[in-house]
Amino acid sequence: MLFCAIAGSCHAQSEAVVCRDGTGNFEAAFPTGVTIQTGAARREGLARRACEGTLLWDKGKLVVATGVAQVDVDAFGIDLGLGPVVIFQVKRADTECCMTLQIYSLRKPPKLLRTITGGTFFSTADTDLDGQIEIWTNDAASLDGFESPEVDRPDFAPTVVLRFDRGRLLDVSSEFQGYFDEEIARVRSVLDPDDLRDFKNSSGRLPPTAHFSPQDLRHSEKLERTKARVLQIVWSYLYSGREQEAWNSLAELWPPADLDRIRAAIMSARGRGIRAQLDGVSTKVSPGAEKRTEVVDARTLRTGQPGIKFGGERVEEKRSEIILPTPILIGRQVPEGQTEETLPATEILLDLVIDSAGKVRSAESDDPAFDSSLKSATARWKFVPALRSGRAVASRVYFIISPKR
Repeated sequence: MLFCAIAGSCHAQSEAVVCRDGTGNFEAAFPTGVTIQTGAARREGLARRACEGTLLWDKGKLVVATGVAQVDVDAFGIDLGLGPVVIFQVKRADTECCMTLQIYSLRKPPKLLRTITGGTFFSTADTDLDGQIEIWTNDAASLDGFESPEVDRPDFAPTVVLRFDRGRLLDVSSEFQGYFDEEIARVRSVLDPDDLRDFKNSSGRLPPTAHFSPQDLRHSEKLERTKARVLQIVWSYLYSGREQEAWNSLAELWPPADLDRIRAAIMSARGRGIRAQLDGVSTKVSPGAEKRTEVVDARTLRTGQPGIKFGGERVEEKRSEIILPTPILIGRQVPEGQTEETLPATEILLDLVIDSAGKVRSAESDDPAFDSSLKSATARWKFVPALRSGRAVASRVYFIISPKR
């Protein structure tokens, strides 16, 4: 079995991607004989400030995207119930709000299995380590032109959780009401009572107005901010399958004379969003006691694998049915007040649990250099998950990093 990977690390941003404006690359060959390449697009052999993603097999080549601003590999070799797949995210221009998710099979010849649009990000994960992989995103495109610029900002967009079930793509957000409850509590905690009272006494629409003093401007900004927070609360209930609670909260927090209009606007926005691309909606509510999937303890295996090329070097290793996780994208933000040069160059041993989608579910270390910013960064790392007999599995591994690299 041949498994090769070449990947680079980076000092990750909150939305780190493999290739941005021609910078960054990832290449890997799956045991089925399909290779993916992501990196700078080229013209007459020269790298451009644009990205490209391709799939290669035998003498075949399939271009996923080329000449675009961003190409990301969110997952490679995972199983969504569709056989082994690779999941690309593509943003054609930096000015666009949203990414396009493309799921390709890793069997020869590779085929496009599904396309999803409308989220500012997509992230696959076995969230509860129950053996089921979800796709986390948001419904940003549905808010285009919705109300005011403050309200339709992508960072205010409601979260959506998707999952394949027997080949059907479902909205399973109702199974993660705990996550939405945390969001509701967070937003309610920053709602100022005086600002809320002023907003409830407003028109609700908050059309653009002239500001004749700094006080007028501040008042207008407070109204817009409060309006956005109220909508976040309503969306969290609505998107997690609790429609009645959503309308109760709207009645509690919105100007009464504007209730019918805004309710219709909310439903219209949701109707033209990601739900329009799905095959169904799950009404299941998670009981909070799901079964746990097996986590393969691979900490006793050495870090190499047969035939792996990492950073251009081939590592020899004893044969094993387990192929260990391989980085797709790892890094961290440089802590405030520091520079990359001031970060320690020493190596840190991490104890990671990596799920079958290649995302870090827990990270521990006894090293004092493993600070809160580095631990937070691990939640955004992406790996090719461990493979057992060619199938992605959750694993527990030791992983050595240097904060400086």
